[in-house]
Amino acid sequence: MPMTPRAGLQVAEDLAAFIETEVLPGLDIPADRFWTGAADVFARFAPENRRLLAVRDDLQTRIDAWHTARRGQPHDPAATTAFLREIGYLVDEPAPFAIGTRNVDAEVATLAGPQLVVPILNARFVLNAANARWGSLYDALYGTDALGDLPQGGGYDPARGARVVARAKAFLDDAVPLADGSWADLTDATDIVLRDAAQAVGRSDRARLFRHNGLHIEVVFDPGHPIGATDPAGISDVILEAALSTIVDLEDSVAAVDAADKTAAYRNWLGLMKGDLVETFDKGGRPLTRALAPDRAFTAPDGSTVTLPGRSLLFVRNVGHLMTTPAIRLPDGSEAPEGILDAIVTSLIAMHDLKGQGRFTNSRAGSIYIVKPKMHGPEECAFTDALFDAVEDALGLARHTIKVGVMDEERRTSANLAACIHAVRDRIVFINTGFLDRTGDEIHTAMQAGPMVRKGDIKTSAWIAAYEARNVAIGLACGLDGKAQIGKGMWAAPDRMAEMLEQKAAHPKTGANTAWVPSPTAATLHALHYHQTDVFALRADIAARPLPSLDALLTPPLAAGQNWSGAEVAEELDNNAQGLLGYVVRWIDQGVGCSKVPDIHDVGLMEDRATLRISSQHMANWLLHGVCTPEQVDAALLRMAAKVDAQNAADPLYQPMAPDPAGSLAFAAARALVFEGTTQPNGYTEPLLHAFRRRAKGDHD
Repeated sequence: MPMTPRAGLQVAEDLAAFIETEVLPGLDIPADRFWTGAADVFARFAPENRRLLAVRDDLQTRIDAWHTARRGQPHDPAATTAFLREIGYLVDEPAPFAIGTRNVDAEVATLAGPQLVVPILNARFVLNAANARWGSLYDALYGTDALGDLPQGGGYDPARGARVVARAKAFLDDAVPLADGSWADLTDATDIVLRDAAQAVGRSDRARLFRHNGLHIEVVFDPGHPIGATDPAGISDVILEAALSTIVDLEDSVAAVDAADKTAAYRNWLGLMKGDLVETFDKGGRPLTRALAPDRAFTAPDGSTVTLPGRSLLFVRNVGHLMTTPAIRLPDGSEAPEGILDAIVTSLIAMHDLKGQGRFTNSRAGSIYIVKPKMHGPEECAFTDALFDAVEDALGLARHTIKVGVMDEERRTSANLAACIHAVRDRIVFINTGFLDRTGDEIHTAMQAGPMVRKGDIKTSAWIAAYEARNVAIGLACGLDGKAQIGKGMWAAPDRMAEMLEQKAAHPKTGANTAWVPSPTAATLHALHYHQTDVFALRADIAARPLPSLDALLTPPLAAGQNWSGAEVAEELDNNAQGLLGYVVRWIDQGVGCSKVPDIHDVGLMEDRATLRISSQHMANWLLHGVCTPEQVDAALLRMAAKVDAQNAADPLYQPMAPDPAGSLAFAAARALVFEGTTQPNGYTEPLLHAFRRRAKGDHD
């Protein structure tokens, strides 16, 4: 892409034009001042970014050598902890403190509910996620397996509809009970008298608005609707406040490898902040247009107007510290750190919201919410804090306008979580556990220690339980209650809502006030869990529990003495290879960073780079320790290439791998992720994916 000079930087022309003609107008920041400020931020922070990455590599080299020297010996928690302290991997705990974050929206600080994560490059998905603040419980129950089975085709099924209504009214009986009788017995909307009158907070021409555990419930009365016409009280739907917040993702769920990709991603973020993002698409042979939903207005019991946001509160997830981008070249000719560019540009774009220049308001508290992933330890968190200071200064923002969400998904962060929170204590609004990336880092950190247990068994390892419990306990001890989110990870099977309803009920019970879901429908169903459990009422008891030991957290899931059969090894390799290929082929050939990928049993699972990191690192680990041979890995990849080809046979854009694996860039990328897995920085997949995707774009553009 052609480059143009700006303040000593070389900037891709498309990106420069986008910033100067679409972003800066209305922000009272002249273009020359912006670029001068951006150049200064890069000059100050790019060298430190490189130094921190070198520290990661040095620590991993020392850990590899330590494990290699002790290979075959049983795990020694005391020796492990002493060694990690000696090399600076573990740091001293800070003195007790409470975070000082201010100007935080209620969706983050004082409410509990679902959170969506959506790839920023797909405008339709982005709009659906932003609008998932409200969802039909009737639709979610009817259209999924939440009731235990799936709807049959051929039109509306009245029997199933009756089951949906019964389930929804049972929910109302629990969440907003009537003073007398059941919602199932209600025959007149004017007869609604609640056991707790304070739960009735508003009404409109066709609806009544209630609140429970901080979340709103809208009961719609419409006797003219086909559903309302058959209901004794004319109830046609129950609408739940669902996805309180959404993370608009520039990272694991997107394939953004060059300036064109980055500019397209930033343009969608600008559309969200201005409120004018729209997307038209074909559905069933007719065009449909998506736009952001307006706010919802009701009349309160005292006659005043109650206005509720029509959309999720939006975070933006920047990339981590590892990758660089060709969108900008520094004065020395090197690519700019991508995370620094994200911090500058996403914050600049969010100023449209702060200045009230959009159709809607995102942050009513006047904050910019950036989730920062893949940070390793408190020094990297402190770097992000200083970077955000510098961005605020360059853009003329008040200190700590930019808030940060810390992803607790790397081992060095988990082991030093209190110190990490302390490093960003005046801007932190979010911590969460992410089993997927955290597992990938666990495997890579202990790569030389020995073979890992089978991938499915990692979920029951001792370190997982310690990790999940320590995250909440440390967050509460650091004062996040009432000021920030404590979150839990993703439900990866969007077609298995009955199972989600059963298993994800546990998340609020941990004291976490949000958890990730894969779709707006899943958000509506997961919202039920926050009515079942009052998260904030549990936290005092949770905070009083003993903190799980650091020793448990630092115990890798090694397969001590395990001797798998040949069939078991082949089964594990096939499972990993199928998931790896199914994701990589879409990433490399089509630039799809997140999608529902059929697993080896043809069950659709949401896959992103975090799941890829686990599969590739697990195979690399078994290969390193002789559990399998290179020939067995190649055989599994070839077998599964044929399976993935068959699973994608209906996709007209799909390029098969099995007929010519040597000519498939996607197959070559998947193979490299395994055979070069031990040498990839912290086991990340981005360097290889980006390299192969750029080659694919060069071949076809």
